[in-house]
Amino acid sequence: MDKGKNIPEYSLFIHPMAIAELKRDIWVDEPIAAKLTVHKRKYEIDLAYRGSHIRDFKKKSYFLSFHKPPLFRQAKEVHLNAEYMDPSFIRNKLSLDFFQDIGCLSPTSRFVTLKLNGRNEGLYLELESVDEHFLAKRDLPKGAIFYAVDGDANFSLMSDLDEDVKESLDFGYELKYGTPQDAYHLQDMIIRINTVPRPDFEQEIVKLIDVDRYLRWLAGVVLTQNYDGFVHNYALYRNGDTGLFEMLPWDYDATWGRDIHGEEMEADYLRIEGFNTLSARVLDVKGFRMQYKRLLEELLEHQFTVAYMKPKIDELHQAIRPYVQKDPYEKDNLDAFDQEPAFICKFIEERAAYVRSQLGRLDS
Repeated sequence: MDKGKNIPEYSLFIHPMAIAELKRDIWVDEPIAAKLTVHKRKYEIDLAYRGSHIRDFKKKSYFLSFHKPPLFRQAKEVHLNAEYMDPSFIRNKLSLDFFQDIGCLSPTSRFVTLKLNGRNEGLYLELESVDEHFLAKRDLPKGAIFYAVDGDANFSLMSDLDEDVKESLDFGYELKYGTPQDAYHLQDMIIRINTVPRPDFEQEIVKLIDVDRYLRWLAGVVLTQNYDGFVHNYALYRNGDTGLFEMLPWDYDATWGRDIHGEEMEADYLRIEGFNTLSARVLDVKGFRMQYKRLLEELLEHQFTVAYMKPKIDELHQAIRPYVQKDPYEKDNLDAFDQEPAFICKFIEERAAYVRSQLGRLDS
């Protein structure tokens, strides 16, 4: 974790005419040219607003793509998240780090401060893009990467958006890295998830999905209580060596007891089986269900505890507090910010108690 004194400053310069173009329609994804300076080094970049509902907020989030030089910290792209609806500022990073801790592939993140044409825009969370550079940095085999971009990414033959049969089985996904041929692997996986007979499913699914990694991802979503995480907020990576798909978390600010609007969520809001067709079919297999139960028990004993998480929460909170005080969008909410570590710890206690009380459901 970056200590407060190491939080870097990003300085953006955008021509006023380009800013006007950017603001003309916030829903347009067409980027504009900009310049970024970090530690006195200058970069020529493309810049666009990012996110869906968050584009309406006063404090904008940004997508940066690097051109000259072509890479920044071994990355071609980064995302700068305003974390505007999270009063703690740390839920996204806390979640992505938690997934790494429990054995899932997960993007790295770090806090930065941002200036735009000399004006302080406050504290941001820089998110690593999940792409070919993500794989290379981890010495992972090349393979296709898909982003789940809407509710149709539900592993079903039916649309989650209009409850009708999908016109194409890759609806809901954006191919981030790979070739058009890779879409056939995705479609084949979805067909087989939905059509393999129940007696054959246990033997067939392990040819398509890294089931251990999937169960770890499922446990992470359930414990952090990301309600949208089953049909959205994830990336799919198909390992080029094994041919197996893995799940990666993405945009996990609506977690640890708050929803996408920053409102409190009861700790029993999300059932331990989760939602989506793949989870239902995997947990229909007794062996996988027992594996999932043992994993939850292990995490409830070790990582998903106040004793384990509180030092991480406090370290993040203390590191960014001086920057929250200077953030023009957040400085008046400091009291709420200071209450969040206790709120998150309370959620962990209550969520852990709820999940523990529900473990018996997995025995049937």
